[in-house]
Amino acid sequence: MKANGLILTGAVFLAACSPQKMTQNRIYPETKKIAHTDEYFGQKVEDPYRWLEDDRAEATKDWVQREVAFTNNYLEQIPFREEIRSQLKNIWNYEKIGAPFKEGNYTYFYKNDGLQAQSVLYRTDKNGKTEVFLDPNKFSEKGTTSLAGISFNKKGNLLTYSISEGGSDWNKIIIMDAETKHIIDETIKDVKFSGVSWSGDEGFYYSSYDKPTGSELSAKTDTHKVYFHKLGTKQSQDRLVIGGDSFKRRYMGVGVSDDQRYEILSASEATNGNELYIKDLKNKSDFIPIQKGYSHNTDFIDSKGDIIYALTDRDAPNMRLVKFDIKNPSVWTDVIPESEEVLSVSTGGGYIFAKYMKDAVTSVRQMDYDGKLVRTIELPGVGTASGFSGKDGDKDLYFSYTNYITPGTIYKYNLESGKSEIYQKPNVKFSAEDYVSEQVFYTSKDGTKIPMMINYKKGIKLDGKNPTILYSYGGFNISLQPGFSVVNAIWMENGGIYAVPNIRGGGEYGKKWHDAGTKMQKKNVFDDFIAAGEYLQQKGYTSPEYMALSGRSNGGLLVGATMTMRPDLAKVAFPGVGVLDMLRYNKFTAGAGWSYDYGTAEDSREMFDYLKSYSPVHNVRKGVCYPSTMIITSDHDDRVVPAHSFKFGAELQEKQSCSNPVLVRIEVNAGHGAGRSTEQVIGENADLLSFALYEMGFKTLKK
Repeated sequence: MKANGLILTGAVFLAACSPQKMTQNRIYPETKKIAHTDEYFGQKVEDPYRWLEDDRAEATKDWVQREVAFTNNYLEQIPFREEIRSQLKNIWNYEKIGAPFKEGNYTYFYKNDGLQAQSVLYRTDKNGKTEVFLDPNKFSEKGTTSLAGISFNKKGNLLTYSISEGGSDWNKIIIMDAETKHIIDETIKDVKFSGVSWSGDEGFYYSSYDKPTGSELSAKTDTHKVYFHKLGTKQSQDRLVIGGDSFKRRYMGVGVSDDQRYEILSASEATNGNELYIKDLKNKSDFIPIQKGYSHNTDFIDSKGDIIYALTDRDAPNMRLVKFDIKNPSVWTDVIPESEEVLSVSTGGGYIFAKYMKDAVTSVRQMDYDGKLVRTIELPGVGTASGFSGKDGDKDLYFSYTNYITPGTIYKYNLESGKSEIYQKPNVKFSAEDYVSEQVFYTSKDGTKIPMMINYKKGIKLDGKNPTILYSYGGFNISLQPGFSVVNAIWMENGGIYAVPNIRGGGEYGKKWHDAGTKMQKKNVFDDFIAAGEYLQQKGYTSPEYMALSGRSNGGLLVGATMTMRPDLAKVAFPGVGVLDMLRYNKFTAGAGWSYDYGTAEDSREMFDYLKSYSPVHNVRKGVCYPSTMIITSDHDDRVVPAHSFKFGAELQEKQSCSNPVLVRIEVNAGHGAGRSTEQVIGENADLLSFALYEMGFKTLKK
């Protein structure tokens, strides 16, 4: 649950009582069943809610409206729902300023005054005059159109900015003269999964798919194309650089190196593994293959003349930085060899910054381009440091530091002295000294040791009665490193525990850790999560009646699979924007690209059987008491289409055997998560926290 929350003046305590009495035969909105059967390797699979996949059908829209009304009616009965919303708004209302960055004659930075729907981009000139440069709050009436990205040319006098409407992955690119702030070209439309990379002042590269003929939100998109837009021309004249039938890849992008000498093409078929090609513009070469096939991940980092620097997991599961001569690209030399800690890198001011992760915690070393250590950077504490990037001529860089009980603070770092000073410290109503963040290691089902961070207010009793949110992700090589959230602050201030295990499938221990949670080993992820819950219960932090499971996207799958495997583990479950139909996830949008982690039902009979054995939609059983559940999705989610949540909700509402409610919370004018307005985020988290406490039996928040 990554979001933000509030603190009351004075202590706040929960008044507990026995769990509420519910009517077992709750009347849910009617969901019709239409016979539909698929066959996989001779085995028939019923799919009676297939009709809910059609997001354009009137029947689906009607069902959504009835579910929204049912959910709202239920949530309105929670006596402290508005109090929690007020707490969240109170703590959220502080000034948030991002790290500055230089482009052309200006220094730019993002700022949110507190409760603005979207952060505003400001700039300061050389005379110290500051002005609003881009205000996304003016893009739409309710703040649901967001700024999805910006890209300046080398001189800093031209830029593009991308916008997302209603949270959709389909973006528009708007071209602007940075000096005058005038829009100078027609808007580039129907762009998806794309950055923008300028080539001098002539134009820029971007990527997209052909617009689907069916539903824009759910139709499959699997052939990426790279285009070059020349300024002063129409989008219909944009040159196809690569892609289509002659070079079919699911994801592609072309970037230009900082020195403008190289074009870099990265292409992939899944979310793991890529091909890398580099075109030497100085010597007018074609794209030179650096890495072909999808067995490894290799990313261009920087170039110095003929020498290319790249970060790779080839022969290095924990990553290494290598260099090679563009005239002899098959010979790689280590600059920063692989170590026991997972490596990531950034560059700025003529240096390389090696960021290491051990047990999900960051350390940083400043190095020269030969890999020689300049210094190990002293960080403010044990937590997560990010940033340390900039242009070659910069004398100072910026980084942010945070952990679960330390609000994110921006530091200014001097490259020569190695000294850091606070640049921007947020004025959050939160006293870190009143809280504890501890790391423990527990044992999973197969004996694997798993780290977990447990966060709470000092003075709690380990009596098994503490409301606890267990949150994780477990997939796609994504690491959950410590980070502050005001939402979690409110949860802890109200007596709650927030626990995050770093389960397999993530990247906390490199490629081996990721692979240990993929395909036929995916159940390791669920076992790790279940073992985390059992640990917290065995040690007295909480008990099943006071535990909530939470996760989003792949984490939504984690919650859905866990609650169907172990419905007794927790009282409450929050599968958010989850991948919940594992037999059909690859049929929608770019879902087929997730096959590295999941495999598909078409791969083999063995893979089909394995997916079906844990697919949440296919493992809801009659006669089982499932946790009180709030399924969270959005009407514009074109990453994980809402049909996953709709079908899972219909199955649970039909088969739930006890009084625990099953709600489907559907956000309007929102997508998978990015770009939501502050009001939308606060609303969702107010519902989440209040629902959790209410279902655990709490009736009031007693001061």
